[in-house]
Order: sequence, then C-alpha cells, then structure tokens
Amino acid sequence: MLDCRTITAMSQREGSMRRSVGKAAKSASVRDFEVLRARRMQAARMFDRGARQVDVARELGVSQQTASRWHRAWQDGGRRALTGVGRPGPAAQLSDKQLRQVEKALLRGPRAHGYPTDMWTLARVAEVIEKVTGVRYQPTQTWIILRQRLGWSRQRPARRAVERDEEVIAAWVKNEWPRIKKMTCIRLR
Repeated sequence: MLDCRTITAMSQREGSMRRSVGKAAKSASVRDFEVLRARRMQAARMFDRGARQVDVARELGVSQQTASRWHRAWQDGGRRALTGVGRPGPAAQLSDKQLRQVEKALLRGPRAHGYPTDMWTLARVAEVIEKVTGVRYQPTQTWIILRQRLGWSRQRPARRAVERDEEVIAAWVKNEWPRIKKMTCIRLR
C-alpha cells in the first residue's frame, strides 16, 4: 500500500549501470541500449576482420544464434544494419504530458478522488490513471509506471493509535521518563 503523505518522488532515478562490452553484459539485469549497440558494433568490426560467428559469440558472450543473426544482418546491410532502432518493444501508452497529469492527480491524494482513506493501493492508482487518461492498466503495470516512470517508491505508513495525543506523550517523556531512567540506574548499582 502507498501512503499519500509519505510517497516521495525520488530525486534521481536509479541510473542504469554501465557495463563493459562482453560477458559481464550478459549477466546484468538492467538493459543498457548503448552498451548493446556497442556490442553489435564490435561484432561488425570482428566480421569486417573475418572473424567466424562462433568466435564472435564466444568473445562477446552471446548465443551462437544471436551471432548468426548479426552476421546475416551484417552481410545484408553492413554496419548500418547492426546499429539498431533504439528502444525495443511497444511504445509507452502514456505520453510524458499524460504522465505529468497522472502525477498531479496522485499528489492531490486518495481522498480528493473519493476514497475513504489516505492510502494508495495499486488498484486505486490504476483507477485514477484510467480516469485521467482513459488508459487502463493492471496492478503490475501500474507498479511499473510508479516505480520506473515516476520514480516513486513503496512506502508503509507508521502505525499509530487513533487516540494518540502528542502533547500527553511529550509531557510523559519530559517528566516521567527521566524519573524512570534514574530509578533504573539506581537499581543497577
């Protein structure tokens, strides 16, 4: 659950880790498209020098199938065929403008959207996204938007009693706690 009062937009998104071209890139979990492009360009240079597909696969830490696909593309279109087209996959459904509208709406809080508590859930966030943009998301997709595109993190509210009286607590800490602490020290001697 996300607490409206404690959700904070992270000032810096998690930077994508730079990885060296080669076997280390194969095991990394975050995709860095520039590193992937550099690896394909290294394969093109190797093919230019006459390297075999199996050598390219071994040297760059890719499967032989990938090296074969790169070789075929290199034969058909040269280096340009291996440059890539940018980010793979479908385009994001929410534009940057829509995303800003969603963030504004979320920052107003759940109560502003008719929910009885100040707690955001993924289902509630998905409903707000649909109201604001007309785009419907499942909870898992909603979490990806919150985490990756908005840079928000999951927060848990502090558990506090509804009857909690800060003035009474402050008075107790000021008056009673020193007395209790002093008595404990005397007993330990």
